Amino acid sequence: MRRQSFGDSGAAPRRGGGLFGNVRWLVLLGFLVYGGCYYLSNRTEDPYTGQTVLIDGAIGPEQERALGLQAYREILAQERPLDPADPASQEIREIASRLIAKVDVVSAALASEHGMRAQDHWRQFEWDVNVIPSEQANAFCLPGGKMAVYTGLIPVARTRDAMAVVMGHEIAHALLRHGAQRMSQQKLAQIGQMAGAAGGLDAQQQQMMMAAMGYGYLLPYARSHETQADEVGLMLAAAACYDPNEAIGLWERMGQSSGGQAPPEFSSTHPNPGSRIQNLQALMPKALEYRQRFCAPPPS
Repeated sequence: MRRQSFGDSGAAPRRGGGLFGNVRWLVLLGFLVYGGCYYLSNRTEDPYTGQTVLIDGAIGPEQERALGLQAYREILAQERPLDPADPASQEIREIASRLIAKVDVVSAALASEHGMRAQDHWRQFEWDVNVIPSEQANAFCLPGGKMAVYTGLIPVARTRDAMAVVMGHEIAHALLRHGAQRMSQQKLAQIGQMAGAAGGLDAQQQQMMMAAMGYGYLLPYARSHETQADEVGLMLAAAACYDPNEAIGLWERMGQSSGGQAPPEFSSTHPNPGSRIQNLQALMPKALEYRQRFCAPPPS
């Protein structure tokens, strides 16, 4: 006959009960409710795409511009740009000027397609463009209109038309407020991470949860940003009298320049060049129509 130790009543131990377990579930529920309220209360419709997007109401265009200016100054302090009188700088600045001149009409046209009014936050942009010596085949446009093109992009682009497609794409990121959207998504992900910790998930389980959120939500959302910027940028280039067809050759060369080292699309923030080209080909009739509508004939 088994002898019970002192205090052993023989009853099976209770699992997950008690005050601590109840509090944990309440905290988890609180985080989930907070995350849901954050998402629902910060959704807005984007007139460029007609889609519902997440932008934290506390992140205003003024804050975005300030962050963009700070980042721009830091970059230029580390990477000295070419002299504005350099022929490459002059050419890039001319392309930027033509694209910026068409932001108003393209913004209005895209918003009209979705039955909405165009945004005007970009009217407060203080545009600036620099060319940075580097082997990178890259460019950027920060919130507030601070732009840079790396010289490594010039031989990949080859033509002014292709360069206009890239620069239009980068300008589109700023117009679409993708920076604010990314910050909002990161906050939502942090809420999810805190909910997982409150729910008792260990470090490995939390890592798995965040990976699932990344592959299922964050990465697809980032790829959608690229697709949106491709469309808006293509319309800008076409309206500014550049040939949108050059986008196809551009992305073929971009794919070749990566040497096939790009990660699979599902694990990347960018669509692969094949998907991108297919989407751009589908947009080409619309781009050509924008070119016909908004490209003013050169003076005689």
